[in-house]
Amino acid sequence: MASGATQPFRPAGTVAASASTSAVNVALAGGGQAVLVYNASAATAFFRLGGASGLSASGSDTPVPAGARMLVDAGPFVTNAAVLLSSGTGTVYFTLGDGDTY
Repeated sequence: MASGATQPFRPAGTVAASASTSAVNVALAGGGQAVLVYNASAATAFFRLGGASGLSASGSDTPVPAGARMLVDAGPFVTNAAVLLSSGTGTVYFTLGDGDTY
């Protein structure tokens, strides 16, 4: 592959997190080194990725605006995601896969 080339995102598995103003942790499904985060809620979501089932998120973690998505390079050891919302309740989807463009 040429330097600077992009690879389309290839999803391997999706999990839905029922998010609220209290942090929730979910185990990611599938495999890969990238995570597509889609915030289907009406509030800003704050998420953190890691390798521990006890992972927690806070309001100082990475924000994703309501209705937005973010593709992040997670590396080979990410197995869990934690998320919380700035207000209310809603669903945040985490899709594990490979690629750098969505």
